[in-house]
Amino acid sequence: QVQLVESGGGLVQPGGSLRLSCAASGLTMSSYAIGWFRQAPGKEREGVSYISSSLITTLYADFVKGRFTITRDNAKNTVYLQMNSLKPEDTAVYYCAARNRGLVRGWSVPNTYNYWGQGTQVTVSS
Repeated sequence: QVQLVESGGGLVQPGGSLRLSCAASGLTMSSYAIGWFRQAPGKEREGVSYISSSLITTLYADFVKGRFTITRDNAKNTVYLQMNSLKPEDTAVYYCAARNRGLVRGWSVPNTYNYWGQGTQVTVSS
């Protein structure tokens, strides 16, 4: 059974930092590209960041560029999202997702991903 499990969310003040983790089981993460998505109440799910299976390509949505960093440790079968300088508008449930496509086209389109985690809540508030 394939499972992706996110962790590391919580409550943080504006300007603070969090590090999210996405741990995989039932698949070899090195064979998959990984995307981070987020969804706030009443809003559509949106792409946040992406890292290719080759580890060469990383992509970010404009609203997080310069603040978030995506990395992966294939030996631990885990992908991370380091979030710095957090803003209240970053508040959302954050999801990781996996797909076995070799191209980055459509990286931010949710229905191109095969597997999803359950999400972890990030709340940025004073």
